[in-house]
Amino acid sequence: MASSKSKKWSFKRILKLFGWVVLCYLVFSIVLTFVYKFVNPPITILMVQRCIEQGFSKDREVKLDKHWVDIEDISPYMISAVVSAEDNNFRNHKGFDFKAIENARKVNQQKGKTVLGASTISQQTAKNVFLWLHKSYLRKGLEAWETVLIELMWSKKRIMEVYLNVVEFGDGIYGVEAASQYYFHKSAKHLTKRQAALLAAVLPQPLKRNPANPNPRTQRKASIIMRKMNIIGRVRL
Repeated sequence: MASSKSKKWSFKRILKLFGWVVLCYLVFSIVLTFVYKFVNPPITILMVQRCIEQGFSKDREVKLDKHWVDIEDISPYMISAVVSAEDNNFRNHKGFDFKAIENARKVNQQKGKTVLGASTISQQTAKNVFLWLHKSYLRKGLEAWETVLIELMWSKKRIMEVYLNVVEFGDGIYGVEAASQYYFHKSAKHLTKRQAALLAAVLPQPLKRNPANPNPRTQRKASIIMRKMNIIGRVRL
């Protein structure tokens, strides 16, 4: 009898502890998201993960190259390029593009494997800033929560600014300013339309593609992005 009560008590304690953990996470995520509305994220979990990977690898040096710049100091071509490449409906959706999700589901079902994604720039920003790299149902759930938060608290301009400053463009290279300096030896403010398209074309596989020395596939993707850029024109946030 005592053993049964003990087990019941233990279960209640575990449940209570779990509830407190969830509550603390929710409060912390809300506060941090609000802070990042005004304060630039100094580092992300992805950056930490990559540094650990580099540290355990014999073939890679530990590298963390990032230079924050305000969105006014980023070429309008770059904004247009990532919208064209990653999220055509960025200015209009509330964090999730349900039409793109349904289209991706149909295409992937026909192919029998995942060949098309539907993550918006808002979702990618939430993942890059607040969450870890590897996919799981837990991460997708937290990603959805963080996406809702940044859409509620941040402007589209702030989401784009943070995204372009933390997104991975190569091994140890984060943000468009660091990428622009590394690959093209110029500031992000002076990127040409082609250079912006090439940078956008390496996403979402920046460790396998090089915008300064693009393979035929990357060049084709950049050309497609440029055609879309010509259609949508300058993106005003």
